[in-house]
Amino acid sequence: MAGDKAYYHLPGLFEFYELYKVFLPLFREHREYFYDWCEIGSIYGAPGDCLWGGGRVGFGDADPRDVASLMKEYGISSRLTFSNSLLTEAHLSEKRCNDLCALFEKNSTAENGIIVHSDLLLTYIRETYPSFYFVSSTTKVLTDFDQFIDELDREEFRYVVPDFRLNKEFSALKELSPEQKGKVEFLCNECCWFDCFDRKNCYENVSRKSLGEDCPEHECVSPEAAKGYRFSEAMKNPGFIGIGDIQNVYLPEGFSHFKIEGRSLGSAVILEFLLYYMTKPEYQLKVREEIYLDSSLELF
Repeated sequence: MAGDKAYYHLPGLFEFYELYKVFLPLFREHREYFYDWCEIGSIYGAPGDCLWGGGRVGFGDADPRDVASLMKEYGISSRLTFSNSLLTEAHLSEKRCNDLCALFEKNSTAENGIIVHSDLLLTYIRETYPSFYFVSSTTKVLTDFDQFIDELDREEFRYVVPDFRLNKEFSALKELSPEQKGKVEFLCNECCWFDCFDRKNCYENVSRKSLGEDCPEHECVSPEAAKGYRFSEAMKNPGFIGIGDIQNVYLPEGFSHFKIEGRSLGSAVILEFLLYYMTKPEYQLKVREEIYLDSSLELF
């Protein structure tokens, strides 16, 4: 059955708390500014120096209690990004991460989740904090479609985020069952080089840093690495999913979940994502002005 709503999973639960504190009231009080075919499915992230963290080096410094309170007020699912791939038994007792789990497990009007890479951590959290749902992290770099199907069929996961290079494998995606389609969460706006052969090593380097290891910076192999992230360039990526694709291709095929990356970027860039993916063109300037003119928010 084709979906009629797109659910966005947005970056920066801790990293962009101040932005969401301004944006979420706009989204609730002026729903007419935004597309009626989309909703916020979750907001994901991790505090800075989070040992279980991965994917991107965290810098979020918002008080977790404030974050949990904001998400509870607006009924939005919080996802803790615990996608470190190198965890051992010794890391499972880390106090800060366990405290985050205890806080977010039940302090919500929406069910909260965990984005996870390590099966060791998955088992531990399922047993210790059973109220969470789980998302299989894109840091697994699932580029083989058969392996992706195997991941979709794991009952532990409510959602699976494949590598962005599977986004346009339409002939194979169409053959998935309705249940499998309901678990797919596409990464829409990746700027990584489509032909990258070093993506796993990049993510592993982040995991090592999260563990406090003294390791060299990962050197990106992209020919255009020096440019950094640019949304205009991400739009040219063969794996890019735009709003036209969502409305005309993915929703009619029964896919409803779309992840927006950006935890390591600035608030101004995240705002551009919110404008492009969620805001009607005639209201984009109005929303931008409301955000920019808020004196409490530093966007640059």
